[in-house]
Amino acid sequence: MALPTKLQLQVVSAERMLVNQPVDEVVIPGSEGYFGVLPGHTPLLATLSVGELAYRRGAEWSYLMLAFGFAEVQPGAVTVLAETAERPAEIDIARAEASKRRAEERLSKPPIDIDFERARIALLKSLIRLQVAAKVGIRPRV
Repeated sequence: MALPTKLQLQVVSAERMLVNQPVDEVVIPGSEGYFGVLPGHTPLLATLSVGELAYRRGAEWSYLMLAFGFAEVQPGAVTVLAETAERPAEIDIARAEASKRRAEERLSKPPIDIDFERARIALLKSLIRLQVAAKVGIRPRV
């Protein structure tokens, strides 16, 4: 049996489908670190962390911000079910920067006064949003 030459990538958030197309490669933010998927990959199920999902069609890379969920990998398909997923154009830079500042302020206080894990995740989400937006040249709205 021949190996597939493409992966059918589906990325779904709680609200909608963001991607449903054939791709050449996917890089996924797994809870144990980022991992790459090429056509013919061994089947696996992975939990997601907060991070940047990248996928390639030919020489062109596209990016999404993801937060939590699951990824199912099959030799010819990748299905990502994300708690949160955003395209770069949907990211509000000013809001992400404000969220980053708030999270940094919370994390600078003694741990007794804050929910440390919640603040850490908020900071991570805002940093990934800014990173994804910067990759496609999105600037703050004035």
